[in-house]
Amino acid sequence: MPRAAAVELDQLSKSFRVRRARSTGVAARLRDLFSGETQTVCAVDKLSFSIAPGERVAFIGPNGAGKSTTLKMLAGILQPDAGDVRVLGLVPSRQRRQLAFQIGTVFGQRSQLWYQLPPRDTFELLGRVYEVDAPEHRRRIDALSSVFDLGTLVNTPVRHLSLGERMRCEIVASLLHSPRMLFLDEPTIGLDVSAKATIRELLWTQSEQERVTLLLTSHDTGDMERVCTRAIVINHGRLLWDGPIAALRRSYLKAKRVTLWSEAEHLELTLPGVRVLSSGAYRTELEIALEITPLGQVVDAALRQTAIRDMAIEDAPLDEVIRALYATAATGSVPS
Repeated sequence: MPRAAAVELDQLSKSFRVRRARSTGVAARLRDLFSGETQTVCAVDKLSFSIAPGERVAFIGPNGAGKSTTLKMLAGILQPDAGDVRVLGLVPSRQRRQLAFQIGTVFGQRSQLWYQLPPRDTFELLGRVYEVDAPEHRRRIDALSSVFDLGTLVNTPVRHLSLGERMRCEIVASLLHSPRMLFLDEPTIGLDVSAKATIRELLWTQSEQERVTLLLTSHDTGDMERVCTRAIVINHGRLLWDGPIAALRRSYLKAKRVTLWSEAEHLELTLPGVRVLSSGAYRTELEIALEITPLGQVVDAALRQTAIRDMAIEDAPLDEVIRALYATAATGSVPS
């Protein structure tokens, strides 16, 4: 028998009524105070998708795409106007309390830790909030503190922790009650490269070990690529893409970036579809439109000029792939 979905949305919709200013004049603004016109803004428009237990999914969209509204409906904060939504078998808007015991949240710009107190004090309080057996809760604190290498940080006031240290504590706090699902909103924002790598590795490992379902929203494509295996992309409240991140790359990548290290000091490559990104002594970086000129043809052209000492081939960054997706959506021709 197939397992029930961790998240299931079916034709989910949500609209808001907002004031519409008639003009920028002072008199018009005063009239709006008493008889302002309103308009309906559709934040989420018949959105449907499902997430299996244990999946790690990136929820992607530009500002104003409807991500926050969707997440609030998943958490039970907002009630949808139409459609159905279930999270872990529960209807969020009707069973918000039951759902709260089974989900965890991590917000990069909002903290659940008491700023003046050590993390351990917040951890102990959360055990009472989630009604966890005290001995079991202490074992859980010790286990997660070891996994996340908190050491003495658990007894250090939060105000003295670095941002990376605080985020490790935030994630531990969200996992203490053994949630089946974790919502993550910009979990690495403001972190340095090393701290980001640590957080990403810990999230991936914890999801693998405990089969926690992750739904991650982030503008950092590094978070998406290193934590998630699937991407759901929305814009204007509508679904644009739902599938593996690797498939997203294949569908929208039309170019490769190639770096050549040559015996000759400079290469002259003027093939159609080939753009020189940078050219230095014995090193040339190219962008090749594969639909116009195959990679092998470019390499052959370079070899006719000189010997090639080394070559590196890279895909375009994921953020460029996503921008291409938005551009294609604007023309109404998004591939499935």
